[in-house]
Amino acid sequence: MNHSATRERFALRLAPLLRQATIAAGVAAAVLIAGMFVAPERAWVSLWMGSFLLICLGLAGLFFVALQYASGAVWSIVLRRVGEAMSSALPAGAVGILLVLIAHPSLFPWYHHPVHTEGWAAFKHAWLSYPFFFARALIYIAVWLGFGWAIRRNSNRQDNESGPELSRRNTRLSVIFMVAFAFTFWLASTDWVMTLEPHWSSTIFGIYNFSGMFVAGVAALALVTIALRNVGPLRGTVTGAHFLDLGRLLVAFSTFWMYIWFSQYMLIWYTNFNEETAYMLLRSSHGWGKLFVLNVILNWGVPFLLLLPRANKKNPHTLAAGAVILLAGRIVDVYLLIAAPFSPQSPVPSVWDFAALVLVAGVFITLTFRTFFSSEPVPLGDPLLPESVHSHA
Repeated sequence: MNHSATRERFALRLAPLLRQATIAAGVAAAVLIAGMFVAPERAWVSLWMGSFLLICLGLAGLFFVALQYASGAVWSIVLRRVGEAMSSALPAGAVGILLVLIAHPSLFPWYHHPVHTEGWAAFKHAWLSYPFFFARALIYIAVWLGFGWAIRRNSNRQDNESGPELSRRNTRLSVIFMVAFAFTFWLASTDWVMTLEPHWSSTIFGIYNFSGMFVAGVAALALVTIALRNVGPLRGTVTGAHFLDLGRLLVAFSTFWMYIWFSQYMLIWYTNFNEETAYMLLRSSHGWGKLFVLNVILNWGVPFLLLLPRANKKNPHTLAAGAVILLAGRIVDVYLLIAAPFSPQSPVPSVWDFAALVLVAGVFITLTFRTFFSSEPVPLGDPLLPESVHSHA
């Protein structure tokens, strides 16, 4: 049986799941569209949260692939196509981001009430002009999509043009991408999340968002990998050694997220400036306090204890449990980041929030698995593939 027929056979096993995911995404999109007429102030916020989550998952897949190329990692070669497939969520997330910016820019309080102050805040006023803001969004998205297209194209070409040359080309692209990514994601996080509260700022906000984005992305990658190993395409190539390394990444970046979270909180608490403490007071008091604590528990406390033992990292069941907890933690984190200023007294979860989550899950599952099955499950032309397959824990 040729490779194409084998891929089709495995794809058929997942066809019911993809059908359900597509239907769920369609229904959720219809609910959100209805919400834009019934409760526009809530539905647009929900769409913004969902779009940001989706674009972060796609970016995390691309960043994972670029990181492995740039670091010369061999163990992860068998996982490369999973990261590449995840990056297919990028365009869908970008559509949601641009839709909100075009159709409902008043989501941002500075759109109708520009910031009028002196000093550095005068720069903020210039920075938060809508044409410049929208142009920056286009640049961020174009950079990410361009690098993603180029890296995936070279990777797929390598299946037919075996040898190290395309790997070296992607390594160079990945190094450039990581530099560009550092600036664009930092600025995008500032633009798309921090400016929802334009009188507040944090110098480590971009790093905080990166840590949350990447740990959630690795969690999603681990879940997709486990599913593909169970279905068949990655059976025999992904082993306990690969799960162990994924578990190590989850523990390491979950702890890094906790470190950045504490650094930001501690500095704001210690300096006690009114313009800074308002941000934390909103999220740690009234009805938001429980989510504030839950955020730390889900993003670090429970997964750290669960995945710290070596055996638990190698076990696909406990690894999957840790990954699910971290993804739930990312949802809580993004909800605290974005929804809090729109409901300062207490969180008010709505059907629109639920619809946005279903839309994100449906789109991500559909695009990731369909993209994965459109090419070889592992990069057959990479000369280091055998070494990756036989990676030892």
